[in-house]
Amino acid sequence: MTELTDLTAAQLIAGYRKGEFSPVDAARAALRRIEETEPAVNAFVRVDADDALARAEESAQRWSRGEPAGLLDGVPVSVKDILLLRGGPTLRGSRTVRPEGAWDEDAPSVARLREHGVVFLGKTTTPEFGWKGVTDSPLSGVTRNPYDTSRTAGGSSGGSAVAVALGAGPLSLGTDGGGSVRIPAAFCGIFALKPTYGRVPLYPASAFGTLSHVGPMTRDAADAALMMDVISGPDWRDWSQLGPASGTFRDALEGGVRGLRIAYSPSLGGQVAVQPGVAAAVRRAVERLAELGAYIEETDPDFTEPVEAFHTLWFSGAARVVEQLSAAQRDLLDPGLQEICRYGAGYSALDYLAAVDVRMDLGRRMGRFHETYDLLVTPTLPLTAFEAGVEVPARSGHRRWTGWTPFTYPFNLTQQPAASVPVGLDAAGLPVGLQIVAARHRDAVVLRAAHALYEAGAAGVAPPAL
Repeated sequence: MTELTDLTAAQLIAGYRKGEFSPVDAARAALRRIEETEPAVNAFVRVDADDALARAEESAQRWSRGEPAGLLDGVPVSVKDILLLRGGPTLRGSRTVRPEGAWDEDAPSVARLREHGVVFLGKTTTPEFGWKGVTDSPLSGVTRNPYDTSRTAGGSSGGSAVAVALGAGPLSLGTDGGGSVRIPAAFCGIFALKPTYGRVPLYPASAFGTLSHVGPMTRDAADAALMMDVISGPDWRDWSQLGPASGTFRDALEGGVRGLRIAYSPSLGGQVAVQPGVAAAVRRAVERLAELGAYIEETDPDFTEPVEAFHTLWFSGAARVVEQLSAAQRDLLDPGLQEICRYGAGYSALDYLAAVDVRMDLGRRMGRFHETYDLLVTPTLPLTAFEAGVEVPARSGHRRWTGWTPFTYPFNLTQQPAASVPVGLDAAGLPVGLQIVAARHRDAVVLRAAHALYEAGAAGVAPPAL
């Protein structure tokens, strides 16, 4: 029943309810899809087929009694190997993490999914400690794009994006510290949401501090809303979590975009050179938003690229991650990670606080911007997927991954909700992403606008042929 791998989580739940197929059927189909595609893409670091099938059988029994455990009972799910999933090690893409131990705790988002009866397929690949915008690591090697395996899947949640794109479970949990769910979503043709910081609890706390968010990676916006209604549940282990959301994210999908004030910034005021195929696909989607009744104004947010401040915070966090490692362990690290850790260890407390000042000012500017505009729309990335196994495209002139992600990391600094929506393929058949950003706490508006694009046929791309 390989066609089950083409279904969304909502469609699977509807099928279980009607008795058209069972969670065991869906789990077997997803596991078969992993087996078929994994040699070509390298999206998983661990697959536990026995546990997945056992959980699927338990779910099938609950459905047969008409007693599903929750909103996602029986849906196959993968988890980025940054987040704790009890029963197996979380290696974080690093040879310095010892796999021995009890590994008996779930991250908050994982715990909420478990309570709702999901079927965990396994853990997906990440660059070492999630430090960069592509997915390769000394531990697991290179993760490849399902549309062209010579190209990168993006990162740092690259394995999760590939899994969803290929039908290896319709849902995955990712993390995003500078674009890490949105970047691979754009490169792999799926939907991803970076929620407002604190909307989805996180534990253990990230060394990258309040830059790091947890978010859903899904087939469409409706599945992301469904997943958000589960993973945004409270958890006492995160002292920075937000209070309960008002209403459900699923209910908030309705209403469309009519009357919304949308700022369209194709290049952040000329600061970013965008590939023509990307620019054209994003513009077509923006025109569709206008046809759906949104008020569109081509304008730019009031900021210059805050990359140096981001680097100070990001590199300092990386240095903190490896602080306790021995010299021998540090020699095992990704060379690029070693380099940014050296920079990070050299910053002073005053340097860090100066970067925080830049961040606070950026947040103030965006807060004022959203007094006028409900949403900001940009390309997710200025380019489509480039060659696999490198941090930056050849001959780009960029030194670090932040050079080609100017649309994503600023909104980690401001903690705003931001989503990547697939809006087409370029001439090479590679996916293009459109980014939707809202003011803090307005996650539901982001999801509503994205859902309107899906409903209008302006979002979603043909699946990879792999």
